Amino acid sequence: MLAGLFRLARPVDWVKNVFVLIPVPFALSANKGTFEPACFLLGLFGFCLINSAVYTLNDLFDAESDRLHPRKRNRPIASGKVPPVVAGIQTVLLTLAGLGMCIAVARPYVVSLVLVYFVVNMAYNMGAKHVALLDVFLLSSGFVIRVLLGCALLSAVPSAWLLLCTSALALFLGFTKRRADLTAGLDHNHRPSLRGYSEAFLDQAMTICAGVAVLAYALYSIESEVLLEGRKMASLPFVAYGVLNYLRLVNTEEDGGSPVKIAYTSRSSQVCALGWIAAVTWSLGMW
Repeated sequence: MLAGLFRLARPVDWVKNVFVLIPVPFALSANKGTFEPACFLLGLFGFCLINSAVYTLNDLFDAESDRLHPRKRNRPIASGKVPPVVAGIQTVLLTLAGLGMCIAVARPYVVSLVLVYFVVNMAYNMGAKHVALLDVFLLSSGFVIRVLLGCALLSAVPSAWLLLCTSALALFLGFTKRRADLTAGLDHNHRPSLRGYSEAFLDQAMTICAGVAVLAYALYSIESEVLLEGRKMASLPFVAYGVLNYLRLVNTEEDGGSPVKIAYTSRSSQVCALGWIAAVTWSLGMW
């Protein structure tokens, strides 16, 4: 059961919280906000525990439908390895621990953002996930909240360009997830919202969101005051490659249902991410 509880918390999915780190180099370079490593890490880990509480809660709500899924039926609750009561206790303990850490950070908006994240996921599980488009928007909001949390932990104001690019990228990831569901042969019996989607619509939606994300990042690079002249466009090729490579994986290898899986298994995506970090820090004059 201990192994099942660990799997239920899904610590491997904490990789999504890399979005919390995105504002750090830009805020430091612009001398905006305050970066205190201990404070930032405490808030980040607290949010990770909240993530695990939400994942456990999701599996509690989805246990019946997960049993119909070729892969998700092996999850701890759906397979019967972890009783629902025990999973409920884990949810409460993780929530209290994570919320306590976020309160200890004592930064404005941190606790509010964590509570918004939790409420959004509750709404998603209590019926919103059955409504086409609304389900993707709520899923995508989690990534935007992560970026806002990173800004809050730094006491920095998020830029409009950062929010636009993040929102478009988050919607792109949400639509790829729904397309992967259709490709896997799932239907409305597993996820009612799939009744409102088709592969043709999802392909168009992914293309639009991918284009907006890349264009928003390009415009940010041009207009940014923190990027050095002559270096402003250095990181753009990595963003364009990363988005297009993800789109390629979705269409040619029928992947994309899990950004976490791609983060851990796609070598091209990993190299691209490292290249982006190097290019951004160079553009900001950090080396």
